[in-house]
Order: sequence, then C-alpha cells, then structure tokens
Amino acid sequence: MKERLQKIIATAGITSRRHAEDLITQGRVSVNNVVITRLGEKADAGKDVIRIDGKTISVGKTKYYIALNKPAGFVTTLHDPQNRPTVVDLLSDVPERVYPVGRLDYDSRGLLLLTNDGDFAQKVQHPRFQQPKVYRVKIQGHLSKEDLMRLGKGIKLPDSIFKPENLKIEKVNDRSCWLHLTLREGKNRIIRRGFDAAGYRVAMLVRESIGSLKLGNLREGSWRQLTKKEVDQLLNNVSN
Repeated sequence: MKERLQKIIATAGITSRRHAEDLITQGRVSVNNVVITRLGEKADAGKDVIRIDGKTISVGKTKYYIALNKPAGFVTTLHDPQNRPTVVDLLSDVPERVYPVGRLDYDSRGLLLLTNDGDFAQKVQHPRFQQPKVYRVKIQGHLSKEDLMRLGKGIKLPDSIFKPENLKIEKVNDRSCWLHLTLREGKNRIIRRGFDAAGYRVAMLVRESIGSLKLGNLREGSWRQLTKKEVDQLLNNVSN
C-alpha cells in the first residue's frame, strides 16, 4: 500500500513527520535510487527501497515510548556539534533508535519523552494541542506579590508572551525561593527568559509532568517504558 513518504519515515521511527518533510526537501531521501525533493510523493514501504542519506530504512520495528528523568548537563538532541553529552547517551541499552519529543534545555532537569513512533511524537508535541506541563522553578531572590501578579497577567517577550498558569510560591529560603507553575507552550527557554524579563534569575528548573504523565519517583538519569495505558492517555489528551 502506498503512503506519503514522510509518514513512512515517521512510522519507521527515524524522526517526526515534520522533520521527515525537511529531510525530503533537503534532498536526503531516495526511493529506488531516485532522490525525492517534493512533498506529497508516495511509496510502498513493503516493496520500495527507501534510503535516508544512503542508508536503507525499515518499517515494522518495535515501538518504544520512554520517560526519562533528564539530568542537567545533557542536550536534548541526537547529536551535538559541540560534543556535549546528549540525552540518548543515557539510553544506550534501548535496542532501537529513539529521539526526543519536544525539548528540555541543557541546564534543566526532569521529565522528557523519547520515542521511535513518529506519529505519536507529532501528536503529543503539536502546538495546537497544548499539553500542560508542570514545573518546579528555583529563582534567586524572593518573588514579590507585585511580580507574582505581573507574571500571572503575562510578560511580553520578543517572540511570545510568558504567561504561566497556577503560579504559586512553594518554599522560601534565605536567598531564593521555589515556585510551581504550569505552561502550555514550549518556546525555547521561555521560563528562563520570562523570569529574566521580570528581574529574576532561574537557578534550577525541573519538569514534573507532561499532560497526564508524571515524573514520580523515577531517579535522575534513569528511564522507564510507558505503559500502554499511559500512552493511550497522552493520545486521548490530544484527541479531545
């Protein structure tokens, strides 16, 4: 059965469907030795020889859905031009190649999803569905009531508005405090940039949940496979 090429690539667990489209337009995909650069082309995964950068892909692999407790000091990517440790370095015992769903910046910690199911990744991270993500944030200094209200109303950034939901002060220390907040969008480093715009530096950031999935007692640097129920719940969140 013929399907769109980007869907076949995503189903094979190579990358998300969106990135598969980039691979095609960059001329890195071939079907039966013919380079494809136009989106919308179809192929038969059971009959055609599909290659990315000269390497044949195979469809029908076991699908993995992984929750990782990411430590600080790891980049959320497959390869890093600066040769920094990547999150996939923590998954060397996973038998299939998986890739991150969404992002969690180098200095941040906590829950990160990884998978080799391109359709799942596309649905879960699509901006239209706005999966709520809960964070604990440690800032230097003490958040004033005025700034708490200002953040709740939203702070304008060059590319978006930082408007955390359910922003609460959790714990106050001598020179810092812990906050709890929910976000529904994932602009690059938006939490750090948002607090910086309000005059506070983020000292630590931990993601505690994505949609219905919680970090729980998963140890830092460790991972586990999601249950079928957890996968279904995440997909139900985006279909409702």
